[in-house]
Amino acid sequence: MAITEPAEERLALFIDHENVAIGARDIGYRFDPAPLMEALAERGKLLVRKAYADWNLFSEDRRGMVDSNVELLEIPQRSDSVRKNAADIQMAVDALELAFTRDFVSTFVIVSGDSDFTPLVSKLRELNKRVIGVGLKGSTSAMLPPACDEFLFYDRLEGAPRRTPGSAPAGRAKKKGGTKKSSGKATTTPAPASEPKAEMTPDDAGQADKPAKASSQKQDLRKLERLIARTLSGIQSSADGAVQASNLKRALLRKDPTFNEQDYGFRGFRELLRHLEEQKVLVLTQGSAKGDPEVDFPSAPRDEDAAFQLLRTTVKELMDELGGDPPLSGLKDQLRKRQPDFSEKDLGYSGFLQFCKAAVNKDVVEMDWEEPDQEYYLYVEDDAPAS
Repeated sequence: MAITEPAEERLALFIDHENVAIGARDIGYRFDPAPLMEALAERGKLLVRKAYADWNLFSEDRRGMVDSNVELLEIPQRSDSVRKNAADIQMAVDALELAFTRDFVSTFVIVSGDSDFTPLVSKLRELNKRVIGVGLKGSTSAMLPPACDEFLFYDRLEGAPRRTPGSAPAGRAKKKGGTKKSSGKATTTPAPASEPKAEMTPDDAGQADKPAKASSQKQDLRKLERLIARTLSGIQSSADGAVQASNLKRALLRKDPTFNEQDYGFRGFRELLRHLEEQKVLVLTQGSAKGDPEVDFPSAPRDEDAAFQLLRTTVKELMDELGGDPPLSGLKDQLRKRQPDFSEKDLGYSGFLQFCKAAVNKDVVEMDWEEPDQEYYLYVEDDAPAS
């Protein structure tokens, strides 16, 4: 008897490149499609990838687009014409044509912060299509996100690249007793951004996420564990219901079509999952389909309490050294100085900011956002519990 595979979303991606590239540049980022492709891989199968621009004006962005298999649609701009409308109209026409001619495309991803695309989004939803919008936090029209089924801010995606690394603030005046008062400014003003710079660490770029003194095989396995945990977290955040093992593997293959569990010494994907369950990375339960277990994180991930305690201790030590509250920027490097193999991804967190917010929820540390500095600051209350 044939086994019916669970249905998966089929996505079409349309990028208004001029809009997002300029918006990213204005807040210190560089638009690279790779982080977006990884986020979309957790949501479904990407069938169509198109980007619209006068590519003579964005020649430095061509390579990243080609590497991500995005089709470049050339929209030349005449000196005597209105610049913005040509690409927008072509993109809207192509999206609607695809919606009418390809019933199997279930989700449209519109990458732009321009409110002019709001009617397109509304029409696609009338045609029973799911719409995911993508834009920059500081340059997206307030009209566009509410019109979409889901909206992603590019500058909040893991791995979104900055143009130039900014200097981390030295610290702020110490917070006393948890009272909400205006604190002193950092001695170094960080570059404007809608999210803190701490997300862009060497770990997020995939360059320094290796435990000290481990064989290359074990390092590869640790990377795989983190990839699986990050992928599972992404699927859970974008879809309702339990995650089946088959869905998890398809998401991994969308991220890396060369993925094969046999390269890591496992005879099958279920054997790999059982190994991760033994390591307390995942929990497997019997699903509705025989031989396709449901995958989830354990209620108490391994070493989570120790990781939170490391964060708390590090923040307290930095408060003494700086004479004030340490910024989130650079804090992960400080944790790694004390524990070289630290990675929040071992615990299922997609980024360091998410890990710190979880620590706040558990009263391990406190964290404030300072608008003038565009930065988070962490501190420990004297009477706060240790974990």
